[in-house]
Amino acid sequence: MSELVTKKVFSLSKKAPKLKSKKESSLWWMYFPSLVVVFLFILYPFLNGIQLSFTNWNGFSQDYDFVGFEQYSRLFTDPTTWLVLKNTLLYGIGSTILQNVLGLAYALLLNQSIRMKAITRTIIYLPVIISPLIMGYIWYFFFAFQGGALNDLLLFLGFEKVNALGNPGLNSWIIVFVNTYQYVGIAMIIYLAGLQSISKDYYEASQLDGASAIQQFKNVTLPLLMPSITINIVLNIIGGLKLFDVIIALTGGGPGNASQSMSTFMYDLYFKRQDAGYAATQGVFMAFVILVLSLSALVYFKRKEIEA
Repeated sequence: MSELVTKKVFSLSKKAPKLKSKKESSLWWMYFPSLVVVFLFILYPFLNGIQLSFTNWNGFSQDYDFVGFEQYSRLFTDPTTWLVLKNTLLYGIGSTILQNVLGLAYALLLNQSIRMKAITRTIIYLPVIISPLIMGYIWYFFFAFQGGALNDLLLFLGFEKVNALGNPGLNSWIIVFVNTYQYVGIAMIIYLAGLQSISKDYYEASQLDGASAIQQFKNVTLPLLMPSITINIVLNIIGGLKLFDVIIALTGGGPGNASQSMSTFMYDLYFKRQDAGYAATQGVFMAFVILVLSLSALVYFKRKEIEA
């Protein structure tokens, strides 16, 4: 009897790897459609864009010449490149800081026992579901010089009108504000989920040790929120650096190139100036900037998670 059981177990153990291998093979076939979509709509266009960045293609003609690194040399000597890079960093880093500070503040508030908590959370999150282009036009009619709600209010109060969107020193910050207003709800939801996952035992133990509310926030809340902070920082940096719709709606990148981002500048180069080769070069440069900054942020905050 024991010999029969031993043979049975041995035969099953020989079949197990084959069953596992067959299961893994079927899982890979389930991944295949997703991989095809990624290749066709992300990887192939990106590789094609890299190829076009070495050409002088105008975006329409069937004929173009390979010009080597001429477009990249032009990119690094073009003063507009550094202007739009500065604006892009402002949109990316400025929006990231504001969204995380305000999102965490909202989350801390809504994590308390307050009345109308669900309605407040809904109101804060509501702008996220609106198209960025529509959101930009909504705020355009608030800040517009002619007929804008802001200037109507200033005239009513006896002040002079302000050309906020035409002021190069101000319009970039308005774009940061609008982007923050629209997407702060996402940061709030992520932080709120992180706060609600922290056990109350940690706070009770810190209270027994005599920790103040500020000390609890610094030594308990922030370290345990590091995974949420990492997610928000990386998402906000990527979203802010590739900002496009809001800029088109509010300023169109103007006046001149004063509020252009790398995305809108690339759009202008391709469709308005028919300089597709140089637009592709700007696109490759933008992808490199986003990759470096987002990966740097991810690695830095992941280390903070381990230290915490």
